[in-house]
Amino acid sequence: MTTVDRGTAARPGAEGSASRRIPFPTVDEISRHCLQDEDPETVHIEAHLPARPDPGRLRAAFHQALLRHPRILVRQAPSAWWRRRYEWEQTGEPDTDPVAFPPRGADALVRARERALADCPPLSASPPVRLDVVTGADGTGGGCILLLTINHTALDGPACLRVLATAAELYGGRDNSPARAAPPAPRRAKPAPGPAPEPASGRRGRGRPVRVAASTAAPAHGNGMLLAELPVPGRPHRDSGGGAPYTVNDQLLVATRLMVARWNLLRAAPTRPVRITMPVDDRTRGSDMPIGNGTRLVDVGFGADEPLDEAALTAERPDPAAVARLLRRTAARTRTLKSTSGPQLGLGETLLTAPVLPVGVRAAVTRGLRRAAAPWASTTLLSNIGRLPYPLDFGDAGRADAVWFSAPARMPRGLTVTTASTGGRLHVALRWSRALLDDAAGAELAEIFTRALDATSATPAHPTDSTGSIDPTNSTDPTDTTDTTDPTDLRRPKEGT
Repeated sequence: MTTVDRGTAARPGAEGSASRRIPFPTVDEISRHCLQDEDPETVHIEAHLPARPDPGRLRAAFHQALLRHPRILVRQAPSAWWRRRYEWEQTGEPDTDPVAFPPRGADALVRARERALADCPPLSASPPVRLDVVTGADGTGGGCILLLTINHTALDGPACLRVLATAAELYGGRDNSPARAAPPAPRRAKPAPGPAPEPASGRRGRGRPVRVAASTAAPAHGNGMLLAELPVPGRPHRDSGGGAPYTVNDQLLVATRLMVARWNLLRAAPTRPVRITMPVDDRTRGSDMPIGNGTRLVDVGFGADEPLDEAALTAERPDPAAVARLLRRTAARTRTLKSTSGPQLGLGETLLTAPVLPVGVRAAVTRGLRRAAAPWASTTLLSNIGRLPYPLDFGDAGRADAVWFSAPARMPRGLTVTTASTGGRLHVALRWSRALLDDAAGAELAEIFTRALDATSATPAHPTDSTGSIDPTNSTDPTDTTDTTDPTDLRRPKEGT
């Protein structure tokens, strides 16, 4: 895991807290080496509240939440290329006010989303996070939207969500402790029934994975994004042993694999195995949650066991028996991956960040190796936050009734799928690089994903079309979730998102 401070490690105002320096952990350093101005490394979080909070109280609560989690109050310390480390400098207090209230207007939310994808909070100022409070936009009604933009070099979405939960507690005066127990420490699972995971299900699979077929004739910079609200796919009843044969996370992985395969089939792209990168987060969710980039990445491979089923899986309506077989194979793979531990990014990246050579030399080597290894990078990334562990109760402003996350979509992958569950609904964000896809292609991919996810459900709706599931206005110009199936099983967009 990344070496990170816990929220109780340093008290606000403690002597020396403003000058403390922390060497960049592996994930932070690799990200810092590969930054590109034209493709900002932002994570976007969007929480919808039913009422409007008081601006002054909200600003004060968020400020106090930062002080409760001092590891978020960092900026990159000045450095020269010959030094052995990048370092974070803890500031003890914010350098700038991270809370903004954009002008109200019908397109305020669209503009805020565009900014979240294109304008990354700088590493030179503490904190590397921005909170836009959007009111008066189409779809907000009498409520508001809290839109957080995070510099991913400094921290990830779950860590920032922890800080937002603290802000909710300070604002509303109500307990925002995790709604369920923290995930257990990783342990080696018992062998699961069924076929053993294939070698390609490890962090580094064999051979080159397939790429998502490009759709744009004139590649551009930056990311596009589309948000959707879908029903949580149904699962079979738990067996006599107390567990379901697969998780919602497994269903999301299979739906992503089916989406890529179907998209490429429609474009006559070459057929190769699909490999999906999946973050695994073993951190606690309480007030002592480590703040920083705390997930480890594993690769889930598809292809070696599915060639006989490929035609059935890539049909417009995938064959249920073939999907069921794939779900069980995927569950066996993910159980193995989640039960093992290892470096966050793999041994190679760990060695690259060893402070032997000057940081400037390591940066050049890292960028060169990344370019050379690009053909072997995974096909896409699926980040499943799961069911939100916090109520996000802002008192008189209400509880968040929808929360979206999106992860950066840098090439060569060029596509990420990020999911979270709130109130029994699944909130999905597709984000793509404009160097790979245009907005029309992003919308089409989202529709394919919707049908693929439905195909994994134990009670599929078999829609003739899914135009009601995704709101095209969400397209900006821009482990394990255990929610039960929504009994209404409606495919509708959240109003105004």
